[in-house]
Amino acid sequence: MMSSEIAIKVQNLSKCYEIYDKPRDRLLQMLSRGKKRYCREFWALRDISFEIRKGETVGIVGRNGSGKSTLLQILCGTLNPTGGTVETHGRIAALLELGSGFNPDFTGRENVYLNASILGLSKAEIDSKYDAIIGFADIGDFINQPVKTYSSGMLVRLAFSVQAQVEPDILIVDEALAVGDAKFQARCFDRLKKLKENGTSILLVTHSSEQIVSHCDKAFLLDYGLQLEQGEPRQVVNRYLDLLFGKTPHSVATMDESVKSESQTYLTPAGGADVFESHPNYNPNEYRWGDGAATIIDFYLGCAGVDYPVAVDTGSNIKLVVFVKFDTDLVCPILGMTIKTKEGVTVYGVNSETLECPDFRMLGRKGDIVEVEMRISCDLAPGDYFISIGVSTKEGEDVTPRDRRYDSIHIQVRPTDKFFGLVNLDSSIRAKKVVN
Repeated sequence: MMSSEIAIKVQNLSKCYEIYDKPRDRLLQMLSRGKKRYCREFWALRDISFEIRKGETVGIVGRNGSGKSTLLQILCGTLNPTGGTVETHGRIAALLELGSGFNPDFTGRENVYLNASILGLSKAEIDSKYDAIIGFADIGDFINQPVKTYSSGMLVRLAFSVQAQVEPDILIVDEALAVGDAKFQARCFDRLKKLKENGTSILLVTHSSEQIVSHCDKAFLLDYGLQLEQGEPRQVVNRYLDLLFGKTPHSVATMDESVKSESQTYLTPAGGADVFESHPNYNPNEYRWGDGAATIIDFYLGCAGVDYPVAVDTGSNIKLVVFVKFDTDLVCPILGMTIKTKEGVTVYGVNSETLECPDFRMLGRKGDIVEVEMRISCDLAPGDYFISIGVSTKEGEDVTPRDRRYDSIHIQVRPTDKFFGLVNLDSSIRAKKVVN
């Protein structure tokens, strides 16, 4: 019997799809009555089990195709499982697809009444909540226009407003908030917090590791239909990052005291071979150009004793070692480095001249391989970042690129609740009582 404190209970849940190569195979399968198979089986889910308590926020992470959407559809009752059981307690509201449950020809107002009535509210109840719904959506006069004229942002505003304002017992959100702007997302999470305090259980599916860590009580990881891990959000997110970038479980750098020892596993490339692309943090979508007079042939990335970490903590110290091979005699070469967000915003950039490194300026003879070591204080906000490296020379105002590897190294900064914005400026604050 399901406990009154449990909102969702899933036991050994599985879902199998039959894949037919040709339309006629479906008919042949029906006529064969199971004597012969004309289809292939695809298991979207296999033996998934978990419980969600009332007032608990649970995050689900996983790569595309891992079975997240299939699981949510089964929980909502729009899809039947092949095996296992699902028990839910209370009214379920869900944002599974952008605009699902809306009639595109109806106005926003009409869709509010339609959607809320589907969720079980009477007209009187909808009337009492209508002002709060349109106030939260904040789409102005568009509320009286057909939703087919709405932008994706307006559509998700209205959809979330309806689902959240009806105060469901269980709220399922599948990546819908990713469409909204930062201001609207902040309002949404503030609303989710209030729903949670009122006892609503929330299931949040997102690719944002920061949201999982910041807003969830626990999380679990799906991959190829299998439940790989569940538990504390940071632990699950770390495993997800390992899976996403193909690293070992030890490739997430933390500031744990036991792993702060310096690592020295990098070596000068044998024979000057270009092995830059062989390392885990390499971004195959880098943009590279230059005249080839110098070549950036290798790099090493280390943090907190971890070689080539998938993710690092904000505030940690990163060691970046770059190997440059000179194929031509160059006078006063310059090595530069920039760090950009995944949107392309440069948050930091330096070079051997601005950092006053006379040693690099004096190098540059043909055949030389030069090792350059940089130390970076990673006071960045959580998110994905790309490091660019370049070698050039300068005569007057003319800069000649020798080898530039833009967005060639990827690193992720793990979630934190210490600050918000792009960088940590290490501010301090104090207060005292003024005596009159």
